Amino acid sequence: MKFDKSNLQVRALAKNIRMSAHKARRVINQIRGRSYEQALMILEFMPYRACYPILQLISSAAANANHNLNLSRTNLIISEATVDEGTVLKRFQPRAQGRGYPIHKPTCHITIIVKNKIE
Repeated sequence: MKFDKSNLQVRALAKNIRMSAHKARRVINQIRGRSYEQALMILEFMPYRACYPILQLISSAAANANHNLNLSRTNLIISEATVDEGTVLKRFQPRAQGRGYPIHKPTCHITIIVKNKIE
């Protein structure tokens, strides 16, 4: 079976990552539209905690493209990268005089879509 590799898209999705969507977006905005290899380099040297799960997700998307569609990793670009807010874990911190102080622990869903470079 022969098919056109120019507009194939491969998706990888990570749900309920324990960090705020705002902090993950700060990193995602730096790699959107870049090549796979450039994105790996950028993520490796950025000083944010959000970089590691995003790095894993990009590697997973590239592995999906390589294994499922036989696309070369060197020809991949990150066409879409989105971060959506997930559920908020609600906890209570005990405070003075029997009060409870609410703690909100945000989560996010990260979606990476890679596609083949058009040459």
